Amino acid sequence: MKPLYIILIGLGFAVAGQMFMKQGLLGYQITGITIANAVPLFVKTIFRPFVFLGFVMYLCSSFFWLVAISRVPLSYAYPLMSISYVLVVLLSWMIFKEQVGLARWLGVAVIIFGVYLISLKVS
Repeated sequence: MKPLYIILIGLGFAVAGQMFMKQGLLGYQITGITIANAVPLFVKTIFRPFVFLGFVMYLCSSFFWLVAISRVPLSYAYPLMSISYVLVVLLSWMIFKEQVGLARWLGVAVIIFGVYLISLKVS
């Protein structure tokens, strides 16, 4: 499989992880953290079904990431991960109906342009 496809699959898992974690935390706020309750609160939060699924997605993403960076330069692969920022903004806007202002959309456009520049082959 081409390294770019491996990166994109890993990216898909990372974005899915963000979406699942957000879904799992809708209507749930993590507040009142103290040294005494940090571990129980963490366990209670992480075992919410969608949050847990989000972590599983991140685990899958990490596996594909390791495969990818074993095959291509990190200086090429890592900037491509910024596509996840674009996808998370877009999906948050579409799925969770989050408000995304003009400045944020312009930032997304800059990221897309940057990814395009990085993907160009230098001759």
